[in-house]
Amino acid sequence: MIKLSVFKPFDTAQHLAQTLAAKIAAQLQSAIDSRGSASLVVSGGSTPLLLFSELSRQAIDWQEVFVTLADERWVDPEHADSNERLVREHLLTNRASAAKFRGLKNSYAQVDDGVLMTEEVLSNLPRPLDVVILGMGNDGHTASLFPCSEQLALGLATPKTCLAVHPTTAPHGRLSLSLKTLLDSKQIYLHLHGEGKKAVLEQVLQSDDATEMPIRAVLNQRKTPVDVYWSQAS
Repeated sequence: MIKLSVFKPFDTAQHLAQTLAAKIAAQLQSAIDSRGSASLVVSGGSTPLLLFSELSRQAIDWQEVFVTLADERWVDPEHADSNERLVREHLLTNRASAAKFRGLKNSYAQVDDGVLMTEEVLSNLPRPLDVVILGMGNDGHTASLFPCSEQLALGLATPKTCLAVHPTTAPHGRLSLSLKTLLDSKQIYLHLHGEGKKAVLEQVLQSDDATEMPIRAVLNQRKTPVDVYWSQAS
């Protein structure tokens, strides 16, 4: 049984996005003020697009912010399924166009061959990470830590920054940050929309078995604060 420390409900996705964007911006600017740079990890999909739009307009020193992804489908950045494409189109605009983006996809054709290069690209991110924004699938996966993949145990245990993942219930090979990397952060936000995701979250909280629903590994720890932001309407 898992208990949430912070659950913030909102009537609309827009209200959530405005509130969360302001909070994240303040945390990033605080990191810049104290150590000269900040790091932000975001997730793909349709859920964060409003948040990206709001965040891109925040008046902070974006030129000192490093941005990367929690996971990526191993497709070209121009591909319709690319998380990098979403980030470039919706977050790295307006004021946030000055941010330093570190994509996960590289020139290797196969994700297994590209892991070491991505590990090197991510080696200069300010650590601990300042803010990590995660989503959650209906199967309880987060980043690309899928319950269906043979790589889940590795993703939950490896000390490395990232790993190749081959889910059996989703298209494309993936590159995912490891659980250790996600938890090597000052703040994690779990960002959810709709009654369906709330029902999944309620199922998640009934057990601590992370092999069944990997998001449990994020929620069932006390190293890093995890705030859940949920809106009723998407």
